[in-house]
Amino acid sequence: MIGVFGGTFDPVHHGHLRPALELLESLQLQEVRMIPCAVPPHRDSPIASEQTRLAMLQLAVVDEPRLVVDEREIRRGGSSYMVDTLRSLRDEKGDVPLCLLLGTDAFLGLPNWHEWRELLTLAHIVVAHRPGWQMEKSEMGELSGLLDNREVSSVSALSAKPAGHILLQQVTPLAISATGIRRMINEGKSARFLMPDRVWDYIRTNKLYQ
Repeated sequence: MIGVFGGTFDPVHHGHLRPALELLESLQLQEVRMIPCAVPPHRDSPIASEQTRLAMLQLAVVDEPRLVVDEREIRRGGSSYMVDTLRSLRDEKGDVPLCLLLGTDAFLGLPNWHEWRELLTLAHIVVAHRPGWQMEKSEMGELSGLLDNREVSSVSALSAKPAGHILLQQVTPLAISATGIRRMINEGKSARFLMPDRVWDYIRTNKLYQ
């Protein structure tokens, strides 16, 4: 099985990296593809350039070969729709199970995504959540019925087919945000220990987010 973890990574930080590693191990994934977007369709454009964000992500995972930087959205250019990325991966990987790794906020916003109903024809969805978190299905609209029909409780169910299931998986909560990091740096404060040292050194050397 292969995990798919997309984002702007502006900048990448431990709030991205730790859940990616935990999901890789708990789901027994072969690898997690870390995919920086070109142009995010549902949020403001990133502050750092595509190549800068790509460079930071490569520095962040240099010592962890199971976290693989995948440049396909940047190479494709334009708005980065996950459905297109999954189609591209599916064409390459055949029937290998793909797991789209999402945080709870991203999952709850799924109905706003481009061709969102197609995602489960291409991959499983794994929702990473903090301990004790529970879905309030009465407030979930279309997603409530989707969970009723697609939710599974075991990792083995994901490996049994290429796509189509939803799994809720607990991860260690890290309250770190790229927005908060950028604000901190802009205020002249240190962001050390919120990200790998290599990334922090790159940001300081290149005077990013000031």
